[in-house]
Amino acid sequence: SRGHLEKPFEVPQSNNTTHTEVEQELRVSDRALSAPHISAKLAHMSHCTHHDTCLTEMLQHAEAVCQTHGVKLTPLRRRVFEKVCAGHTAIKAYELIAQLSTEDHQVKPPTVYRTLDFLLEYGLIHRVDSLNAFVGCSHPLEPHGARLLICTQCGAISELDQPALEHALRDAIQSTGFKPDRTHLEIH
Repeated sequence: SRGHLEKPFEVPQSNNTTHTEVEQELRVSDRALSAPHISAKLAHMSHCTHHDTCLTEMLQHAEAVCQTHGVKLTPLRRRVFEKVCAGHTAIKAYELIAQLSTEDHQVKPPTVYRTLDFLLEYGLIHRVDSLNAFVGCSHPLEPHGARLLICTQCGAISELDQPALEHALRDAIQSTGFKPDRTHLEIH
């Protein structure tokens, strides 16, 4: 069936794929992204077997990004970030509110939305527009547009890091004269 992860993606040993080859493969089918010869490198967000290490790395990256920009990863920002990164699936703002609230203290929606805006601004999370939700960024130290592969069966989200695809997309956009504010791609 289309739009789900049948098996973990393989990371090839070399990157000799040209822009034209990537464009041809993408035209063949949306499943072409999993072909081993495409040189796709997926962040370790799908089928994570080492989540404690993964979450620790993501928190370290978040702290480094904040330090670089001279901003603080406050306790609330850290808790929201941890919740967003907790399952490698998208989480909605109201789910965050419910998870962060206690019997004694109801977290207010504006507080969570401001925190999400902060995390988005510094590239620590991505908005998943099609789900009206959020997911942790697997490589926030490198500015980039979101390229998300979303499994329609289990909800797992993998972030695609494919330089040849990025170059092909940038070249295609530049050839039209269009100047995007941001690029965001979600594949289900």
